[in-house]
Amino acid sequence: MEREALEAPTRIAEQLRHNEAALAQLGAQLRITPPRFVMWVGRGSSDHAGVFAKYLIEIELGIPTFASAPSVASLYGRELALEGALVLVISQSGRSPDILAQAQMAKRAGGRVVALVNDAESPLAELADHVVPLCAGKEQAVAATKSYLATLSALLHLISAWRQDPALTEAVMNLPAMLDEAIAAPEQLLSASVAEVANLVVLGRGLGYAVSKEIALKLKEVCGIHAEAFSSAEFLHGPVTLVEQQLALLSLNIVDESKPAHDEQMADIRGRGASVVDLSQTGSAHPRVAPLSLIQRFYLDVERVARARGIDPDNPKGLKKVTQTL
Repeated sequence: MEREALEAPTRIAEQLRHNEAALAQLGAQLRITPPRFVMWVGRGSSDHAGVFAKYLIEIELGIPTFASAPSVASLYGRELALEGALVLVISQSGRSPDILAQAQMAKRAGGRVVALVNDAESPLAELADHVVPLCAGKEQAVAATKSYLATLSALLHLISAWRQDPALTEAVMNLPAMLDEAIAAPEQLLSASVAEVANLVVLGRGLGYAVSKEIALKLKEVCGIHAEAFSSAEFLHGPVTLVEQQLALLSLNIVDESKPAHDEQMADIRGRGASVVDLSQTGSAHPRVAPLSLIQRFYLDVERVARARGIDPDNPKGLKKVTQTL
């Protein structure tokens, strides 16, 4: 897990070079015939990348973006009205039956299917209208690291090519250097801070909330900690009562338009006696790419936390690398 997380900057540099021409062409097509809405398809970390895509697309382009329910096609046999839609199908293997069924349905229903997939020769890549290879290389660790970061990078590259904002484009091209800086940054999640923790909540706003889902998943997968992700605003609408039970919290701090609101909400939560560990972006960066620096640092930290808890992060109980569902 650690070795693969450390590969992310190099893999993303390769990805940016490999996909530049194809994404420039796709971005031009999307400007000429923009979609009415965007739907994403994914499971696990790929679905969490879709949440990131939702915030990114709605903030930068103002186009409604939402998650699909893959079982609608695979189990219920229903088709959706997707004429004029952009459908982002996100998968590492490109082979899960329910993901393939949803992608096939989307094509039949008139959607423009873009596959963000690590295996560029997979069945998913063959059926898509456009393929965006993740170029993450083989990932053997059960817990995805470099493939998740590569998916976020590919999404950022796609949106920058579509949006044609010079500042965003520059930030995307500088992603490998930013991730290298995150790797060199001090640890943030220390084993001592969660040594006795069995239950934990991860809080963020906007793109910070988007990556909170991935962080909560890794805490479950790698450390055996029951972790759930919430928007810090949503947490105040009821779940905040759990603070009285000495619930541990992680606060994800991203410097973007959501920061003042998140800081205010976290001040309220701290005022109720909550125990809070702060995870932050490393250094200063464009607000759309900054969450990747937080995740890069977190992957290295959580691997060490798992080992300190006596858990082998490369062999989480009950999990395997490729999960195929209907």
